[in-house]
Amino acid sequence: MRRHKGANRADRHRGAAPTGRHRRPRPVGRRRSRADRHRLAADAALLTVTAAFVLPLLWLVFASLDDRATLRVAAPHSPTLDNFSAVWTDEITFTPMLNSLLLCGGASAVTVVCAALAAYPLSRFRSRLVRPYLLTILFTTCLPITAVMVPVYGLFVQTELIDTLYGTALFLAAAQLPFAVWLMKNFMDGVPVSLEEAAWTDGASWWQTLVRVILPLMGPGFAVVTVYSFIMMWGNFFVPFMLLLSPDQLPASVSIFTFFGNYGSIAYGQLAAFSVLYSTPVVLLYVMIARRLGGGFALTGAVKG
Repeated sequence: MRRHKGANRADRHRGAAPTGRHRRPRPVGRRRSRADRHRLAADAALLTVTAAFVLPLLWLVFASLDDRATLRVAAPHSPTLDNFSAVWTDEITFTPMLNSLLLCGGASAVTVVCAALAAYPLSRFRSRLVRPYLLTILFTTCLPITAVMVPVYGLFVQTELIDTLYGTALFLAAAQLPFAVWLMKNFMDGVPVSLEEAAWTDGASWWQTLVRVILPLMGPGFAVVTVYSFIMMWGNFFVPFMLLLSPDQLPASVSIFTFFGNYGSIAYGQLAAFSVLYSTPVVLLYVMIARRLGGGFALTGAVKG
C-alpha cells in the first residue's frame, strides 16, 4: 500500500497525464458572437415596441399642425395652428373639458378617500378573511364594465340619477374603487406600525393617526392611486355615454365623436388638435406630482432605536 501511494505521488510529480475526459473550453469569439446576436435581437424588439408607441404620437403632433392631415405620418409642409383655432371654442373644447374635470376630479377624490379608509383595517388588522376579501376585490376588477351597464342604467333611471354628473361620478368611483383599495393597501403595509403606536401613546385617535401619520408617509402610494384613478376615469367613454344624455353635460371623452362626420368623413387635423388638448390635463397632473412618485417613504429619523 505504501509503495502504491508513493508511486502515484511520484507520477504526479513527473507530470503524468490525468485520466478521464475533460471538456474543451469554447472559443471566446463564438461566445461573444452569440451574446451579440442576443443583444441585437433584444434591441430590435425594444425598437419595435418603441416605434409602436412613438408613431401614433408623431402622427398626433404632425396632424394637429397640418390643415390637410390624413392618416399618413408625415411632417406638414406648412405648419399652421388653424386646427387649434377651429376647436378652441366653448362648445367643442371648454365645456366638455370642464365637464371632464368635474366628473373625473370628483370621482377621483371619492375613490382615494374611500380607498384609504378601506385599506387601513385591511393593512393593520389580522384576520383569516383578509386574503379572501382581497382576492374577491381583485376579481371584481376583471369584470367587464359592459356586463353591468344594463342593470346600472335601470337603477339610475329608478333613482333619478340618470343624466347627472354627480351620479355618474359616484358610479365611476365605485367601479375604480376595488383596484384602488388593493393598491392603497399594499402601499400602507410599508408604513411601520411602531409609528402608530407612538402616536397612540401620545393620545392620538385612529383617525388622527391615519391622517397625520400614515397618509403623509405614504405620499408616493397616495400619488400613484390618485393618478391611476384619474387617468382611468379620464379616458372612460362607455360609462358617460350611457349615463349622460344632455349634450351640455357630456365630457370630452364622449364629445370627441363630433369630429367623426357622416359617410366616413373625419376631420383628422381637428381631431388631432383636440386630442392634444384633451391629453394636457393628464400630463400636467403627472408633472405636478412626479416628485412624489419618485420618492420613497419619509421614514428617516421617524423611528429611533
